[in-house]
Amino acid sequence: MKIKLLLLIIMTFAASVFCASRYSIKSPDNKISVHFWLTSKGEPVYSVASEGTTILKQSKLGILRSDGDFTNALALDSASNVNLVSEHYKLLHGKRLDCSYTGNKCVFYLKNADSKKMEIIFQVSNDGVAFRYYFPGKNDTTLEIYKELSSFHFEPSAKAFLQPCDDARIGWSFASPSYENYYQMDIPVGTVSPNRAGWVMPALFHSGKFWICITETALDINYCGSRLSWLSPGGDYSIEFPEPQETKSGGPVLPESKLPWLTPWRVIAIANNLGGLVESTLETDLAEPAKYDVSQWLKPGIASWSWIILKDDSTVYNVQKEYIDFASSMHWRYCLIDALWDTQIGYEKIKELADYAKTKNVEILLWYNSAGDWNTTPQTPRSKLLTHKERMVEFQKLKDMGIAGIKVDFFGGDGQSMIKYYIDILEDAAKFNLAVNFHGCTFPRGWYRTYPNLVSMEAIRGEEYVTFGQYFADNQPSHCTMIPFARNLFDPMDFTPVNFSGIPNIKRRTTDGFEIALSVIFTSGIEHIAETPYGMAAQPEFVQEYMRTLQERWDDVKFIDGYPGKFVVLARRSGSTWYIAGINGENSERNLKLDLSFINKSAKGFLITDSDNSKGFVKSNVNFSSTLEIRMHPYGGFVIKTLSNN
Repeated sequence: MKIKLLLLIIMTFAASVFCASRYSIKSPDNKISVHFWLTSKGEPVYSVASEGTTILKQSKLGILRSDGDFTNALALDSASNVNLVSEHYKLLHGKRLDCSYTGNKCVFYLKNADSKKMEIIFQVSNDGVAFRYYFPGKNDTTLEIYKELSSFHFEPSAKAFLQPCDDARIGWSFASPSYENYYQMDIPVGTVSPNRAGWVMPALFHSGKFWICITETALDINYCGSRLSWLSPGGDYSIEFPEPQETKSGGPVLPESKLPWLTPWRVIAIANNLGGLVESTLETDLAEPAKYDVSQWLKPGIASWSWIILKDDSTVYNVQKEYIDFASSMHWRYCLIDALWDTQIGYEKIKELADYAKTKNVEILLWYNSAGDWNTTPQTPRSKLLTHKERMVEFQKLKDMGIAGIKVDFFGGDGQSMIKYYIDILEDAAKFNLAVNFHGCTFPRGWYRTYPNLVSMEAIRGEEYVTFGQYFADNQPSHCTMIPFARNLFDPMDFTPVNFSGIPNIKRRTTDGFEIALSVIFTSGIEHIAETPYGMAAQPEFVQEYMRTLQERWDDVKFIDGYPGKFVVLARRSGSTWYIAGINGENSERNLKLDLSFINKSAKGFLITDSDNSKGFVKSNVNFSSTLEIRMHPYGGFVIKTLSNN
């Protein structure tokens, strides 16, 4: 009896040690709250609520490291006071140039059964929650993280909008994963991913009246890129690390580092309507500040690009000269010369084109194949950027030739060594005043704030897929209306939009009004336009004039209306000029009443939309003295531009 009593006392004491009080951190407006505690087994967990409604149920925290387990049997040494964190910063491009962040921060100081320390840092702002891990101390031994237990446990009634991640080293030339699948929309949480690689981020969820986006930011060379697990029993989505093949030349896949060690932020953006989510800058708010200044030599802009319609045969001197003239005539800043320029044009002739482009006020961008041994993609120039030494040689050549930037394609996944490769390219390119655009790649994770010469990344099933087959053209309308709520929610995206004149052997489903609206709906530091010189010349003069005056960057964004996969209407401001654009992802007419009360009632503007038979455009004048009624054709769209100060 005494032994049983002693055991009961010991168990009760152990439980009291592990099961600490619940700690609460609230947003500055007190609407969002996070609760943190240790379970009876010493497991760190958290939950999230907004306006008194559960957003995430009890969700897991913790790290399994090569030298210790930080997932259970933890003890809480202490918790910091809740401190206000505030910051104002500027971006070179994005949904908003002037950004501000205010959040409440609390740090939980933990130790495991071996008395090794781990800190969990929470920050709660009015638009969401973020947390990350920190391992203090200093050592000379490289440690490895085997698993991160962080999870996001949704109510069973929630719905998900998710893009499956391709398994590594499959498909054409073994070039996956490249974040280029269609989204599965409005699916029950807990739906199993079709691929073991899981679901990519940003991931969108709808729970009651709330919209939630799960993503990550502040990823550096000491961690791998992450995704959400392919299995999410009961709607509990865990962080998933890359597959073993996702490596650069045999380098590390899982996170490796010496101490001290700070992991990326896990971001949970929350809003009680889609507008709050679309207008949030939470991902870049939490990204690391810019590591260098590019404002003196890098300008956002629009680019002409032959490959999207004309493919590899167009990468020849005369066609590229024609596309330089095209960019110049449209007042666009850039012309991209794509794959095979090294063999079909050559360095010497590229220099001639760059010199010619300067006389036309156009700058040249050049394509590169990143690939080493991780895929078999044949396009050249190939494997010229693999090492720092090789990059220094190649980038010096480009600087001497007067090249403004590079597009680097066909990366090999999200392993730590591959993430380091991305960042090494960005940092080395900045030394030679080169803008960078990544293709066949992962998603940006706020990098364009930290490395401001990053102008865009693909990581989407973009316009080029429409040129590959009718199936892709058929899916284009709903796909485009999903993207502003996920992939292009926070980060620049090189979708390469806007085609009026059609694509050889493909029946385009989207109308001309839909296509012109994409120039506003999607954002990218350099926007590559899919139209050809001949196709543009065939458009009405008012369309050509609109395309000649496309904005190179935006000061602000407002969500007007929409639903993922169905339709979207956004307003973007450049200076005092507002652009309002909408696209219809469904094969039925949609009538809208737009509340544009943020625009001065005395302002004037014009509307470009589809003609009555959806073949071609019509233009009409617009005033903003009352609610604006707009009709969108099936798979149609429109754009409005203000003309006077407002």
